[in-house]
Amino acid sequence: MERKYYIAGFIFGLLGIVIGAFGTHGLKPILSPDSFISLETGIKYQIYHSILLLILGVIITTGHQLSKGIFYLLIFGVILFSGSIYLLATNDLTSIDFKVIALATPLGGSLLIIGWAWLLVHFIKLKKK
Repeated sequence: MERKYYIAGFIFGLLGIVIGAFGTHGLKPILSPDSFISLETGIKYQIYHSILLLILGVIITTGHQLSKGIFYLLIFGVILFSGSIYLLATNDLTSIDFKVIALATPLGGSLLIIGWAWLLVHFIKLKKK
């Protein structure tokens, strides 16, 4: 059991629900339809990965070599991917131009893809008991 996975999963899940509720009730009336769809995409991916982190918390044992790398790929992937989408979707509502961080989205997405691929390879290599 990996406690850090549980904590990260619960935090990402909690924030995903809070951002989703705020987006739906507070931002939807003032965002363009495209921006709102982008915001929803960020929320979905954050929630998906919060669930993955919770599942991995059960599967991965403390100190396992897979643990640290996967954990950081998923954490930074979600922060860069979903976080940059949140900022870009709300760009028109602020005086700050968040378009300068647009490359964070594909970088975060790449980290998530690498994390999933790493998990796939790891689980393919597992010996049957």
